Amino acid sequence: MAIVQSEGECWGLNLCSSEKAKAAALSFMPILSWLPSYPVKKYLFSDVVSGLSTGVVQLPQGLAYAMLAAVPPVYGLYSSFYPVLLYTFFGTSRHISVGTFAVISLMIGGVAVREAPDSMFMNINATGSNASDAINVELRDKSRVQVAVMIVLGLLRFGFVAIYLTEPLVRGFTTAASMHVVISQLKYLLGVETQRYSGFLSAIYSVKAVLSRITSTNIATFLLGLGCIIFLYVIKILNERFKKKLPIPIPGEIIVVIVSTGISYGLSLSKEYKVHVVGNIPTGLRPPAAPNISLLPNLVTDSFAIAIVGFSMDVLLAKIFALKHGYSVDGNQELIALGLCNFISSFFQTFAVTCSMSRSLVQESTGGKTQIAGLLASLLVLVVVVAVGFVFEPLPQTALAAIIMVNLIGMFKQFRDIPSLWRTSKIELAIWVIAFIASVLLGLDYGLLVAVTFAILTVIYRTQSPKTSILGHVANTGLYCDVDEYEEAAEYEGIKIFHSNSSIYFANSDLYVNSLKEKTGLNPEHLQAARKAQKKKERRRRTAIGRLLTHDVLSQSHVAEDQKNGQFGDRHGDSEEAVFLEPFSTVHSIILDWTSATFIDSVGAKAIRQVLIIKEHAAIDVRVVINAIKTRPPIYPLIFTNSCGDYLWTMNCS
Repeated sequence: MAIVQSEGECWGLNLCSSEKAKAAALSFMPILSWLPSYPVKKYLFSDVVSGLSTGVVQLPQGLAYAMLAAVPPVYGLYSSFYPVLLYTFFGTSRHISVGTFAVISLMIGGVAVREAPDSMFMNINATGSNASDAINVELRDKSRVQVAVMIVLGLLRFGFVAIYLTEPLVRGFTTAASMHVVISQLKYLLGVETQRYSGFLSAIYSVKAVLSRITSTNIATFLLGLGCIIFLYVIKILNERFKKKLPIPIPGEIIVVIVSTGISYGLSLSKEYKVHVVGNIPTGLRPPAAPNISLLPNLVTDSFAIAIVGFSMDVLLAKIFALKHGYSVDGNQELIALGLCNFISSFFQTFAVTCSMSRSLVQESTGGKTQIAGLLASLLVLVVVVAVGFVFEPLPQTALAAIIMVNLIGMFKQFRDIPSLWRTSKIELAIWVIAFIASVLLGLDYGLLVAVTFAILTVIYRTQSPKTSILGHVANTGLYCDVDEYEEAAEYEGIKIFHSNSSIYFANSDLYVNSLKEKTGLNPEHLQAARKAQKKKERRRRTAIGRLLTHDVLSQSHVAEDQKNGQFGDRHGDSEEAVFLEPFSTVHSIILDWTSATFIDSVGAKAIRQVLIIKEHAAIDVRVVINAIKTRPPIYPLIFTNSCGDYLWTMNCS
C-alpha cells in the first residue's frame, strides 16, 4: 500500500510539474494560447486590412525616426521589422503597434551624438556613408546594452519600476520630448546645417543654432517641407472628422513619401537645388553581429532610462486598449516581450523600440483583432527592405521632418491637461509641470530623473501631511463622515472618532499625535498639569487650616468658627475642582480609526504607545479604542511590549 501511495504521489508531482511547465510556456509565449483557436473567418480579413494600413504608416515613420536616432534611414526599417515580428509571439496586447517611436529615438540619438560626436571622426579619411556607419556602431552597441538591461529587469520580475511614472509624469515628459523632437527637426525643415546638441539646455542651444543660420535657409527645402506639413495636417483632420465613415484612414504619410520622392527624382532636387535626401538604402538584410561590450560602462544609465520610458509607454497604451476591448495584459510579460524583441533584434542592427501611439490607433481603428495585423505590417516592411528600398533614396529629408512634426500634434494636445489638473489635483499638476520643465531644460534623461524624484517626494508629502477628521454617524445608515463637511453626521455623546487617511510612520507620527489632541480637544499633559496645580493649591489651603487649629491662643469659639469656615472652604474647593475638571466628564472614549492605515513603523508605534500605554488618557479617565487594525507588520508586538494594556480595549481587529 505504501508503494502504491508513493507512486501516486510521484505521478501527482509529475502531473503538477507538467501543468506548471505548460503554464510557464503559455505565459512566456502568449501566442500559443490564442493562435490554435484563432477564428480565421471572423478575424483574418480585419487583421489583413489593419496590418496593411499599419505597415503603410510604419514604413515612413521608420525612415523618419531613424534621423532622430542619428542613424541612416535603413536602420529605421530594420527596427520596424524584427521587433514587430518578435512581439507577435511574446506580447500580450492585441492592438499596440511596436516599432520606432519618436521619444525613444530622440533619446537614443542624444546618446549616440554624445558618445560618437562628429569631432571624433574628423581625422578619419572616410566618406559621409562611412561616418554614418561609425556613428551607427556606437548607437547599435548602445541599443544592445539598453535592451539587455530591459530583459534582465523583465526576467527578474521588476515590472514595478513603471509605477513611479504616473500618468501626469508620463504625459508631461512626453510633451517635453515632443518639444525636443520638433526643435531637432527645424534644421531639416529649413535645410540648414547645424550641430546637434544633447544634455543640459540642448533645446535652447539648438534653437539658437537654427536661428543663427536662418538666413541660409534652402527655399526649395522649406517650401517642400511646408507643403508636406499642410497636406498631412489636412489629412489628419479629415481622418478624425470622418473616421466613422472611412473604412480605413487616408494614408497621408505614404502619400507624402511617394509624391515627394517622385518630385525629388523628377526635378533632381538634390543636384539642382541642394535639397538633402535620404541617400543610399542598402537592399537586403544585414548578417547578425555581436555587440561591443566595452561600451557598457558609459551607457548603462541611459539604457535604464530608455528602458523605463519604453516600457511605460508600452504598458500605458496596452492597458488603454485592453480596458476598451475587455481583456487583460500582463505587465511583467510585456517587459519580457519588449526586452526580447529589442535584445534579439539588436544583433541585426536595430535600435531600441517601443509602441507608437499613432500607429497603435491606426491598427485598432482599422479593425485589428490580434497581433496578426502587426505580423503583416512587419512583412510589408520586409518587402520594402529586400526588394524596393532603393526607390526611396531620392526621398527629401524635409518630407520626413514634416511627417515627424505632424505626428506629434497629438502629444502637444496634452497641454490641455493643465486646466483639468488645476481643477482636480494641484499636486498632480505640479508633477506634470516639473516633468515638462525639467525635461525641456535638463534633457530627457536628467529630466526624467528629476520628475521621478519629485513624484516620490509628493508621495512622502501626502503621507506626511495626512487629512485628519472627527467622524460622526449619519442617521439610519452605516456611514461615518467628517462632521465638519457633512451636516448630517452627528457625534455620539462623550465619544470622539478620530480618523487619519494615512499610515503612521516616522515622518508623520508627531503630526498624528498633535492632530489627535487638536481635533478631540483633549490635551492630557495640560489637563494633568492643571489638575496637579489645583491639588497642590488645595493641599496648601488645608495645611494653613491645620496650623490654625493647633494654635493655643485661639478660643474654642474661634476654633469652631474656623472649622466652620474650613468646611465651607472645602465645599468651595470641591466645587472649584469639579468646575475645573468638567472636560473629563464630557469625553470618556476616543476611537482611533485605522481603516486607512496600511503599515506602522517603530517610531509611529512609540508615538501611539505614548498616547495609550503611558496612561496619559487613562489618567484623565478617557478610554482609547483602536478600530480595524490591518497594518503590516502587526501592531501588537510594537505597542503592547509590556503588560500595560489592561486599560486598553480594542475592537474590530483583523
